[in-house]
Amino acid sequence: MSKSALSKSVREATGCTVAQADAAVEAMLSTIVEGVKKDGSFRLVGFGNFSKAERAARQGRNPKTGEAIEIAASTSIKFSTAAALKKSL
Repeated sequence: MSKSALSKSVREATGCTVAQADAAVEAMLSTIVEGVKKDGSFRLVGFGNFSKAERAARQGRNPKTGEAIEIAASTSIKFSTAAALKKSL
């Protein structure tokens, strides 16, 4: 589902305007990102847990040439599904 489809779903469920639905979706997403930045994780009870995942620097291979390359360390967000959500699917 895209962000615009999520906004449309919020709009249909609540009867709010396009601008209000877009603002609500943006606020929710930015709150999750800020929570992960600040605390290292963000938990939505019954839905799941967003957490910061650190990847160490490592060596990889260029699949075309086979040459060794350095892959830089990186940070990303990991999502773990709550048991209640898993059961509902």
